[in-house]
Amino acid sequence: MGSARTAGWVAAGLIVGVGAGFYLYRLSRGRQRTKRGVRPSGSAEDLTNGSYNDVLNAEQLRKLLYLLESTEDPIITEKALVTLGNSAAFSTNQAIIRELGGIPIIGSKINSPNHSIKEKALNALNNLSVNVENQIKIKVFVSRVCEDVLSSPPDSAAQLAGLRLLTNMTVTNAHQHLLSTAVADLFGLLLAANGNTKVQVLKLLVNLSENPAMTEGLLSAQVNKLYTFFNTYIFQFG
Repeated sequence: MGSARTAGWVAAGLIVGVGAGFYLYRLSRGRQRTKRGVRPSGSAEDLTNGSYNDVLNAEQLRKLLYLLESTEDPIITEKALVTLGNSAAFSTNQAIIRELGGIPIIGSKINSPNHSIKEKALNALNNLSVNVENQIKIKVFVSRVCEDVLSSPPDSAAQLAGLRLLTNMTVTNAHQHLLSTAVADLFGLLLAANGNTKVQVLKLLVNLSENPAMTEGLLSAQVNKLYTFFNTYIFQFG
């Protein structure tokens, strides 16, 4: 009788132990998933700290957009733009940010006199522009981006970010006409630029050259710029 009772207690202990072990295992797995997957909800500023590569959900993106729209702190603004830009690398988030009205909020930051904030805003728009529906919202910023590209410090990060965005926006001919008045200046930038900037200008001009409607403007601009270049060369060294 005593042996049976002892065996019963041992069995009960084993069951409790296994149950506790399974609970701890599930708890550990849950924590690992939280670290690797979607972040738990937190304050908007918390979302800008640490790793920017986690997948954010719609609620978290809404918080970030509100933070970006309401803050005047340049450091927080820059962090929020980086986080949103990295989130926009995911196709699902590209649509969510658009549906939350985030594109005008992010786009407004390209007007910042702070070149670092301008660059981060352009990078975020560049990631968002991969989505064709987003391009419809982003096209209103193309003229301003063109102006900034042509007036930015040569080979600066902001200039390169603007060129990348314009290149994405001109992959198809839907928005290429928005750059028709900037073609001559882009050739001028091509002659003056160095390294990565020159490569990015070339990519942009190649996109434009695939549109028959832009061909005449491209040829005219090219001839005029080459004529100016050779005249300058002859004047200096002739």
